[in-house]
Amino acid sequence: MAPQIQQRRPAPVQPPTEPRMTLAAVRRGLVDVPKRTLLYGVEGIGKTSFGANAPAPIFIGAEEGFGLLDVNRFPQPADFGQVREAVRTLRTDAHEYKTLVIDTLDWVEPMVWQFVCNRDNKADIEAYGYGKGYVAALDAWRLLIADIEQLRAAKRMELVLLAHSWIKNFKNPEGDDFDRYELKINNKAAGLLKEWSDVVLFANHETYAVKDANKRVRGVSTGARLCYSTRTAAYDAKNRYALPEQFPLDWIEYAAAIKAGPDPLALAEEIKRKAAELGGDVEEKVIAILTEHAGDATKLTQINNRLNARLAEKAAAAEVA
Repeated sequence: MAPQIQQRRPAPVQPPTEPRMTLAAVRRGLVDVPKRTLLYGVEGIGKTSFGANAPAPIFIGAEEGFGLLDVNRFPQPADFGQVREAVRTLRTDAHEYKTLVIDTLDWVEPMVWQFVCNRDNKADIEAYGYGKGYVAALDAWRLLIADIEQLRAAKRMELVLLAHSWIKNFKNPEGDDFDRYELKINNKAAGLLKEWSDVVLFANHETYAVKDANKRVRGVSTGARLCYSTRTAAYDAKNRYALPEQFPLDWIEYAAAIKAGPDPLALAEEIKRKAAELGGDVEEKVIAILTEHAGDATKLTQINNRLNARLAEKAAAAEVA
């Protein structure tokens, strides 16, 4: 008996699609999207309270982080899968929450490590070999980022990630090493999360140094709790909203600063102060530039950032001397 020949069905014809990337589709203007905020700082500074004052927040995190605050929170997740489950619940279920707060990233990290170790049948994160486990852990961090990005798109929720800080030695490729505040998680994960965030804020008590009669230097705190939004040699920070370089650690202050946008007059005064500190030709050139670009907040922000870099170089040179 001759074998039957099976006839292949022709593939369905896909209707032609309209091209999306056309000049007619080009748009201009600011896009109002929820912020991705990463706030880290010293122990007890008020990071959880910052998140609690965001619009209609719900927390995912360890009970001890917000046990004394009257906030809405999921049960404490036992593993990384439950962290992701909580995010998916917010994405798929109906609710009126407007902000997701993860408190804290350094609490999530051990669960991330356990997740990848279970997946790869490793005893612990160091069993991968030198540094390889922390690279593998980035896969899990990217899963969490994808989850909360989908939540942000589906429900237009603000995203607030909180973390502790620690002081670590910075391997300076341009000179002597020095200590600085960093996120209290592995530096590879920290780099990924800082790059993803729209705003990275460092929170600390306002302090200044004074010399006593014996010329011994001691630190004095004013009691103020501040957010810093611009990177310095002492800590990482960034923002995409031209925020003030420092402002009170308070969500209302933060939201107001973003809404108001940069103040050209305040920026000009800040630039004058820094130019005077640098002195010489720099001060003369800056005064001329201020006259040319008065009122242009974008240009003034760029000038301010360059002066920050020059001041950092000057401080580093003084330390070496």
